[in-house]
Order: sequence, then structure tokens, then C-alpha cells
Amino acid sequence: MIASAASTYQMDPNFVASVVEAESGFNPTALSPSGAQGLMQLMPETAAMLGAEDLLDPATNLWAGTRYLRQLLDRFAGDAVKALAAYIAGPQRVEQYGAPRYGETRAYVTRIIDDYNRKKLQQREHSSGAPADK
Repeated sequence: MIASAASTYQMDPNFVASVVEAESGFNPTALSPSGAQGLMQLMPETAAMLGAEDLLDPATNLWAGTRYLRQLLDRFAGDAVKALAAYIAGPQRVEQYGAPRYGETRAYVTRIIDDYNRKKLQQREHSSGAPADK
């Protein structure tokens, strides 16, 4: 499902998977204290804006979350750091401050980027048959 949604929105499935891992640990029924739901921890208001209703349905959540992430990447000219910061803190805060300002936001962005880079490194190692330099 991740690969399909990522392909539709022209994103690397490893990037989407890293967001899912950080958001819910791949738990499709995850609920946050703030009200975010499902694999990509979408807020009901954001989901409604995207036309998604059943956020605990994994496919619905992945498609809506990936679409939202694509919108944020487009909004911030492909800047993954700003898009990820906007995903967790809201696009208005990123536009206001220009970069992740809060420690929690910076840690979130770093965790996803580190996980994504690890996935890409493993993918390269697997395809070449030899361990990459570390």
C-alpha cells in the first residue's frame, strides 16, 4: 500500500515508510492524545480537507497522508525538512519561522531523515551485494 500511494504522488516509498514508522510505528489503529489517527496520524480536520473519512482504514490513511505530504513538499519547494516540520507542527508555523523551531519538531525531522537515509543505504547495499561505506 505504501509503494502504491507513494508512486501515485511521485514520492520515494522509503520516505513515506519512514514517516509512517515515526508517526505510528505501523499501527493502523494508533490514536494520539491530540486526536491524530491511524498510520500517518492525521488530524480529522486535515483528513476532511483531503476528503478522507475513515482514518483507521489503513489504505485511506496512507493515501490521504501521502497526498498531504506531497502537498507540503510542493508548498515548500521540495524541502523535505520544512515539509516534515509542517507535517508535525503545521505549515503556518514553518512559514512563520522558516525552519523547525521547537526541539520536538527538530527531533521528529531528524528521526525521519535518519531512518530514510538508513533505508536507502540498506537498499544500496542489498542491490550491490556489498556493504556501503559507513
